[in-house]
Amino acid sequence: QVQLVESGGGLVQAGGSLRLSCAASGRTFSSYAMGWFRQAPGKEREFVAAIRWSGGSTGYADSVKGRFTISRDNAKNTVYLQMNSLKPEDTAVYYCATRAAPGYEYDYWGQGTQVTVSS
Repeated sequence: QVQLVESGGGLVQAGGSLRLSCAASGRTFSSYAMGWFRQAPGKEREFVAAIRWSGGSTGYADSVKGRFTISRDNAKNTVYLQMNSLKPEDTAVYYCATRAAPGYEYDYWGQGTQVTVSS
């Protein structure tokens, strides 16, 4: 199994920045890629960004391109999400997750961290 723990959420004003962290432990060698997702009240969970452990290729949702940056520290088994120019619509619980191979489902999830952006 893989355990994931998110941190770094909080309350920030519109236009501000936050950096989320996701620390992975356990069978991390079985992890192919990490993703960040978010779920706002009354809405379905949506994809935010993803990164491969090997090579570091990334992908982003259109809604966050140019504002959010995903990165990883392989030595620390940690993935980050730098969020700049935050908007009230970014308010959500943010989750990190991992999957074992391309096309596989994300099968391990963290507990989530709340991000609230005030206008």
